[in-house]
Amino acid sequence: MNWEEAITDYLHYLRLERGLSENSVRSYRRDVRKLAGYLAENEPGITPKSIDRKDIEAFIHHVGTDLKARSQARLISGLKGFFGYLIFEGYRKDNPMDLIEAPKLGRKLPDTLSVEEIDRLVAEIDRSAPEGERNLAILETLYGCGLRVSELLGLRLSDLFFDEGFIKVTGKGSKDRFVPIGPYNRECILRYIREVRPHQQPQAGFEDVVFLNRRGRGLSRAMIFTIIRDLAARAGLRKNVSPHTFRHSFATHLLQNGADIRAIQQMLGHESITTTEVYMHVDRTHLAEVVREHHPRKFS
Repeated sequence: MNWEEAITDYLHYLRLERGLSENSVRSYRRDVRKLAGYLAENEPGITPKSIDRKDIEAFIHHVGTDLKARSQARLISGLKGFFGYLIFEGYRKDNPMDLIEAPKLGRKLPDTLSVEEIDRLVAEIDRSAPEGERNLAILETLYGCGLRVSELLGLRLSDLFFDEGFIKVTGKGSKDRFVPIGPYNRECILRYIREVRPHQQPQAGFEDVVFLNRRGRGLSRAMIFTIIRDLAARAGLRKNVSPHTFRHSFATHLLQNGADIRAIQQMLGHESITTTEVYMHVDRTHLAEVVREHHPRKFS
């Protein structure tokens, strides 16, 4: 088995068995090909079956000077997954990554926007322009439903269950979940669908996509980033605002207002509660207030 064969098989496994998104598959492919490229230049005789810990350590040392700690940790994690797959398929008996330690990382707390800052962003939308109502609906959906940008782009007209008060969201691993949608968010989307979208003439294959560009095709990730960053600049926000900032703000504001973290976990589509718990940092004084208000032995 050579590297290209092993990588091809691994990518099939990630897509078919684990159901990972193409973005995730590309990241894993990049990790393994970086290792394979290094070996092709320095140790061309080493195969996926014969590589050992010393070879891995030499590679990590080689790339370490060019990678930040977080990128290095992600690379090591990706390679562990690759060799774990080779063991699973019976190509190897051991994982050469077992004794390779990733850099210690502090947990990066997500950026959030206040309600006032979100209002400032929304106020900068030029609703007299054809794309204004669309952009308003996009921002309100990112913030109102806590969607990832990929989930927003994948939203279909057939996913809108407004009478029931929900939208169906296809998340990571093609897993569907139903997320509540508020009346204002619903009206923003409906106004765009009724007043703007009929003039966009969807191209073949995009008839069911909610948010379209001027050519009647789905929007790109880059376009969503551009829309948000332009609005942030006009609003005078100094924060690094991205689509994910709205998702963070959605979860943070729900938690601050007393929402149950398990409910937030379900709405965000997190498999593990530990992923959601990163939002517990946002307001320690609020948590103390909850204890004072609800615990049977209240503080004096």
